[in-house]
Amino acid sequence: MKSTLVRQDSDTLAEVVVRGMQERKGTDIVVLNLKELKNAVADYFVICSANSDTQLDALARSVEEEVEKLTGQSPWQTEGRTNREWVLLDYVDVVVHVFLRDRRQFYALEELWGDAEFTYIEEPAEASR
Repeated sequence: MKSTLVRQDSDTLAEVVVRGMQERKGTDIVVLNLKELKNAVADYFVICSANSDTQLDALARSVEEEVEKLTGQSPWQTEGRTNREWVLLDYVDVVVHVFLRDRRQFYALEELWGDAEFTYIEEPAEASR
């Protein structure tokens, strides 16, 4: 029997991921809703930028900690920790991408999924000092 506390829907999971990104001051956070797209690999992509490889690692860890704490889930798969340019956390229905700024521009995932519904997350006022 599955616990309703552990199993969360993809909408809630995407919100928790954003919270984890905000916790470590991820920038340019965008949520791509892929639910209506044919052949989409997940319900959501959540993407953010990091200013350094240290922040990239901190952002990925923060997302993992928030998701584990609030939903009990761990990523099904992770990629990119050793390269420290782009970390992918795959929660099946929600795929998290944490990029160094220049790598994000190079891969341009937002352009590849241009038909998705985009939600841009505003940075808190204190972050824009």
